[in-house]
Amino acid sequence: MSYVFLPSISSLLFESILTTHSEIITLQIGKQFWDQLCLEHSISPDGTSTVPSTQWKTRNDETSTFFNSNGDNKYTPRAILIDLEPAVISDIRTSTDHLFDDRNIHVSGTGLGAGNIWTKGYDYADSEIELFTDMIDREMDSCERLEAFQLIHSVGGGTGSGVGSRLLEVMSDRYAKKLLTTYSVFPGETSDVVVQPYNIILTLKRLIENTDANVVIENSKLLSIALDVLQTKSPTITQTNQLISAVMSTATNTLRYPSYTYNSLTSIISTLVPTPDLHFITPSYTPYTSDFVSDTKHFKRPTALDVVVSLLDKKNKMIEVRDKSPEKYISIFNIIQGSYEQTDINKAILRAQQKAQFVSWTPSTIHVTNGKKSQHHITANSNYISGLMLSNTTSITGLLEKSCREFDRLFKKAAFKNNYPGNAIKDEDAEFNDAREIVQGVINEYKAAEQLTYLDDDDEDMGL
Repeated sequence: MSYVFLPSISSLLFESILTTHSEIITLQIGKQFWDQLCLEHSISPDGTSTVPSTQWKTRNDETSTFFNSNGDNKYTPRAILIDLEPAVISDIRTSTDHLFDDRNIHVSGTGLGAGNIWTKGYDYADSEIELFTDMIDREMDSCERLEAFQLIHSVGGGTGSGVGSRLLEVMSDRYAKKLLTTYSVFPGETSDVVVQPYNIILTLKRLIENTDANVVIENSKLLSIALDVLQTKSPTITQTNQLISAVMSTATNTLRYPSYTYNSLTSIISTLVPTPDLHFITPSYTPYTSDFVSDTKHFKRPTALDVVVSLLDKKNKMIEVRDKSPEKYISIFNIIQGSYEQTDINKAILRAQQKAQFVSWTPSTIHVTNGKKSQHHITANSNYISGLMLSNTTSITGLLEKSCREFDRLFKKAAFKNNYPGNAIKDEDAEFNDAREIVQGVINEYKAAEQLTYLDDDDEDMGL
């Protein structure tokens, strides 16, 4: 077994690394993420930096990854905000003072939403796709080193699934040379949206075919984590969104606080995704300190060993681990924030390797890098060690198989199928069957990846 420890950047290299920063454009169906980024980069709700001018030259953060600056101390998110209902966009406009570029905000003129129907969201996006690509192209023009797009969406309703699916199709074709990633939130065990299995399967097809990596989160785990972390009987949407924001901000920490390793999204994705078919990523995070989540309860100060080992615990994963057989890891990448000794990390990795079971064709390497804490957003727990684990694991098949079972139950009886005719998709039966087959193909691929001969299969099929 082997491990990799990656030390933080030396001061001698820092200035040169800032010139190699990457830029990411975010497309959102809903509101997440930006409150945390503004806190970490000391940006006020109107986009003005609150960092004193005396500290500008000593800043250790790279704002250009997610913000465009006009040179007058004004920062604007590299973001396209799209929603078919006005409530979320109205909240954004109320809680910020022109932080976002108004030209990059779109709300349906009717304000009626997609009615939880995938085809309604998809058809709406298709009818407005020229407008959306114009918005994206304009935002690209402000970038110098655009590396990637990321979509933040839910997959159970009509807007996040339908509009998100159409955007993914167009972006993978139009901007094929750029990375395309998602943070995809799946519904929990109970939901009043009876047709969500249709929405999920249709969206999964686009996630599989049109993206480079998908970070997957389940609502049911968000709620259970919130109950454990916040010790409240009724977690709010704001609180669960803060859990997601902690994951997202930490996942990009080494881009925004550059090091000589993992200072691009490409380097992170290439570590996690060994083949194009295996690109579903599961996040784990611990502990949720007050610099990420409000109203957290007091907890014992963890060591680096505590954090690295705890990240493997099922209760800290953001998806349910349903398979009773031991999950097998294809890759693991950890970002550990806070001050610790390298010897502690070495011990932690050795302990984690004893606990984690890897597929036999990949080295049991746990990649670890040191993330920086914000010097601008300091709370009582800012000096605590915390960590994010992004893992590619066979346990994703549990979520995919659950989605297929729920879809099959509806589709077998043609239940509610009459809600799904659309303008862009003429034959919904063919579309449903094709999507279901594609999802099954990924399930089979992950199961095949558990075998020693996984990388040899293609050669054998071709007679090589």
